[in-house]
Amino acid sequence: MQKALSPIRRAVQDYNMINDGDKIAVGVSGGKDSVLLLVALKRLSMFYPKKFEVTGITLDTNTPGMDFTPIQRLCDKEQIPYIIKKTRIYDIVFNVRKEQNPCSLCANLRRGALNNAALELGISKLALGHHNDDVLETFMMNLIHEGRLGCFSPVTYLDRKEITLIRPLIYMTEGEVRSCVKRNDLPVISNPCPANGYTERQEMKELLYSLEKDYKGVKDRIFGAMQRSGIDNWAPEIK
Repeated sequence: MQKALSPIRRAVQDYNMINDGDKIAVGVSGGKDSVLLLVALKRLSMFYPKKFEVTGITLDTNTPGMDFTPIQRLCDKEQIPYIIKKTRIYDIVFNVRKEQNPCSLCANLRRGALNNAALELGISKLALGHHNDDVLETFMMNLIHEGRLGCFSPVTYLDRKEITLIRPLIYMTEGEVRSCVKRNDLPVISNPCPANGYTERQEMKELLYSLEKDYKGVKDRIFGAMQRSGIDNWAPEIK
């Protein structure tokens, strides 16, 4: 777990993500990113100078075939409070709205439901499992499809909800996350969603892979440029 704790701690410190006394909810989809983040933040809370608490929150979207029992067992083992919030998101997206391009609506509904679930628990800080590849893919999607330089921020305050989003995995690549999950034998739940297929994000993933093959280190240079330029609060707060 040390290979995850080191970059996570660095991200937390660089962007001042955690304050003393914070209660932090981790949005746990059951995928590798959120599961690793949940366990790593719990381990970090045991020795980090600033004291904070960690709770796991999963949205049960009512998707057929989803079973969160392995996550519940993991949380019991790690002594992490774990809440499953039942929703009708799957029904709304596929049966009521019958969306042809369901991913955007689903993401918006999940985002709102997760924020509300955290606030209902009296938690005003939500940790999300976006890793370094997610950062670069989002940046490239905005550049290529929208013609703008931008990305989600490491720390985002939503004033309408009075909740802060943090992304402690931003210094870890997807490959590093996958290796840590495998090495620590963490449970991962596959996504049976019928819309889980080829997306614009997958196109960007393949583009970045191709660029990295031809121009080794280009992904690190893009990320470094984002930090140096300070777009969307990517300049580290603490040196």
